Amino acid sequence: MKLLPLIILSTILFLTLSCSVKEKPEFLKVENIKVLESTSKHLTVSADAHFINPNDIGGELKTDAVKVYVNDNEMVTVSTKSFKVPPKKEFTIPLITQIPTDSLLSGKSIGGLINSLFSKKIKVQYKGDIIYRALGFSYRYNVDITDNIKIKL
Repeated sequence: MKLLPLIILSTILFLTLSCSVKEKPEFLKVENIKVLESTSKHLTVSADAHFINPNDIGGELKTDAVKVYVNDNEMVTVSTKSFKVPPKKEFTIPLITQIPTDSLLSGKSIGGLINSLFSKKIKVQYKGDIIYRALGFSYRYNVDITDNIKIKL
């Protein structure tokens, strides 16, 4: 009977060591930047951040103050809840933000907004960090992506 605790401890130790974080999930790209909704009060913009996790275990990702710029003017900061990272899988996390239209109409952004109304395009940039955490290990991904998106008037 003294052998049973040793077998259980050995099994737990083996499983813990074999399921390790070998490398960080790979940040692939940010795509699908688009305007989801445009009202007189706000503009809702979304983007998809794509990753692949080569590890046997999952973890979690959290955006850490990703700033959204419209026509080179900082508008809002996106901080979201944590997202579960699946083991050995490709996955996507959404980056959705609401930009108040009054911030688009204030200060130095008015010239860019007028230009955007004529061209029916706005320049949207996501810039900041996404943090991965698993088993005491953490890594920051620097995101800096810009896209010109069409707006509907």
